[in-house]
Amino acid sequence: MPVFVDTNVLVYARDASDMGKQAIAAAWMEHLWTSAGGRLSVQVLQEYYVTVTRKLDPGLSAEQAREDVRDLAAWRPLRIDQPIVEAAWRMEDRYGLSFWDSLIVAGAQAAGCEALLTEDLQHGLDIDGLRVAGPFQTVVGSLS
Repeated sequence: MPVFVDTNVLVYARDASDMGKQAIAAAWMEHLWTSAGGRLSVQVLQEYYVTVTRKLDPGLSAEQAREDVRDLAAWRPLRIDQPIVEAAWRMEDRYGLSFWDSLIVAGAQAAGCEALLTEDLQHGLDIDGLRVAGPFQTVVGSLS
C-alpha cells in the first residue's frame, strides 16, 4: 500500500535538533524507499526545500536540499492541478482543515494512498477512507 508522506516527516529526517524524532523519521524514510511505497506531491517537495534551507538551524545548503529533492523525484511526485485544488476546497469546507492540509489530503487521495504519514493532523483520523498516521505514534513499516 502506498503511503503519502507529508513535509514534516522529510524535515524531521534531516533535522538534528531532535535526535529521537530524526531517527524515527529516518527509519520511516528508509522503509518507504526499500518498499517503494512512498508517495508525495510537488507541494511537499517545495515546502521541504524552503524549510530545510531557511528554517532549520543548522539548515541544509541549497545544493544538499536540491539533491534530496532530485532523489525524491524517483517517487513520481504528484502535480497539483485544478481537480486536486477543487478536491482540496471540498475537504476544507467539509472538514474545516486549512487549505494547505486539505491540499495534502487531496493529493494523497489522488495518488491512491490509504494512509497519510503526517504530524499535522490528528493521528487515527479517517478522512473519506484516508487514514492519518502520526509518524511517532505508528510502528515503522506497519502501513505498507
